[in-house]
Amino acid sequence: MTQKKSGRVPTRKIMDTLAAMYPDAHCELHFRNPFELLIATILSAQSTDRQVNKVTERLFAKYPAPEDFLSLSEEELAEEIRGLGLYRNKSKNILQTCRILVEQYQGEVPAEREALEKLPGVGRKTANVVLSNAFGVPALAVDTHVQRVSNRLGLADSDNPLETEKQLTRRIPREEWSIAHHRLIWHGRRICSARNPKCGICDLAPYCRFAKNQG
Repeated sequence: MTQKKSGRVPTRKIMDTLAAMYPDAHCELHFRNPFELLIATILSAQSTDRQVNKVTERLFAKYPAPEDFLSLSEEELAEEIRGLGLYRNKSKNILQTCRILVEQYQGEVPAEREALEKLPGVGRKTANVVLSNAFGVPALAVDTHVQRVSNRLGLADSDNPLETEKQLTRRIPREEWSIAHHRLIWHGRRICSARNPKCGICDLAPYCRFAKNQG
């Protein structure tokens, strides 16, 4: 995944170019509050945002709060989210998480990383997504797109998501972490795909180690 180092990485130019390419970049999961984002992000593992949004549109209409989810059995919730990957495991985690939210947090989603990461089905990436998008806390979640794109550009040099996050947050100003996350994802989905990336039409090609190696 990582590319051979070849001099200083122009981080500022890369960030500015991404900003120009994706001025409207944002979270593509649909949500109206922290709880909906938390559930949608748990559901997004091994599923596309588009698939998740289709499921959550009807799911949240029927079950808008943690208390409502607790009226379901694992089997009933699994049936509601059946179109998504790992749906049985997600059903179990979501119901356990809803129970914790009701019993320990009065039905509210905690805004602290440590508390979020203790919830079933919530790892560092999901916690970062919720902190950043629901609570406005600077965070940079590393998913497969961020991992791939940041390594190709030379912004990071690691196959490990946590190490990639550490390297990115050292390079990128804290106030830009959240928007950088979205721009890197949008770039990964639209141009810098895992297979057959569109280097020929990419404005980042002049700064990209991966693109240079393709020539």
